[in-house]
Amino acid sequence: MRKIYLVPALVGLLTSVAAGPLAAQSAVPKQKAAQAPKAAAAGAAPAAGAPAAATTEAPSAGADDKVKAIDGFRSAKFGMSEADVRAAMIKDFNAKPDAIKAQDNASELTHSILMSVPELLPNGGTAELSYVFGYKSKSLIQVGAVWSKGTDAAMTAEKLFSNANILRAHFMGEGFKPDSIAVNMPVAGGIVMFRGSDAKDRSVILLLQGTFENKENNQRVLTPTSLLLFYVADAKSPDIFKLPPGQF
Repeated sequence: MRKIYLVPALVGLLTSVAAGPLAAQSAVPKQKAAQAPKAAAAGAAPAAGAPAAATTEAPSAGADDKVKAIDGFRSAKFGMSEADVRAAMIKDFNAKPDAIKAQDNASELTHSILMSVPELLPNGGTAELSYVFGYKSKSLIQVGAVWSKGTDAAMTAEKLFSNANILRAHFMGEGFKPDSIAVNMPVAGGIVMFRGSDAKDRSVILLLQGTFENKENNQRVLTPTSLLLFYVADAKSPDIFKLPPGQF
């Protein structure tokens, strides 16, 4: 079972579009590479099977009361206890209680519960869901989903690109704060396909992760290894353990 180190890595994605704070996940066998195309306007259709290059241009603004609210994932809401989240997972996915596994993070002192979900995204393959509970609050602070060969042995680079494009198109129409939206943003280890926040700065981040190679004509080619989706209650000040100032 992979370790969950998600919360602090998201801070940089919300505070700097230039930084690349997310480290690569565990390596998997190299898949068929796909070329990262030239820049395109936000919302424009990318070349088949590949994401467009970086742009942070946002769609036109809507009324404040129409801004998308990010309160969790499906029936699991930020602030819920572990018992309530487990009940929500069973309800949402018709899961058996023993399908839910627990995991602790020794450095952040957070607690997570995880479950594999076939077809979380229709025709998208099996994903692993993780629900993270805060160090102090012991309540839900983040939900993550990962698609990779580690979650589904039949996963391919083409399927990861397809899943990423479907989810990006969905989020682009959801009504996040226009000035919070970034799409197709290169970072270390991949491309942020979408990032957006609601009126309370709760965020969604969609990251296509892999390795870049420089090919002929200075073209950068991405070989994707995983697709990560995060719903985050507070990425700027996550509820994780930190040493008090002046202690060392």
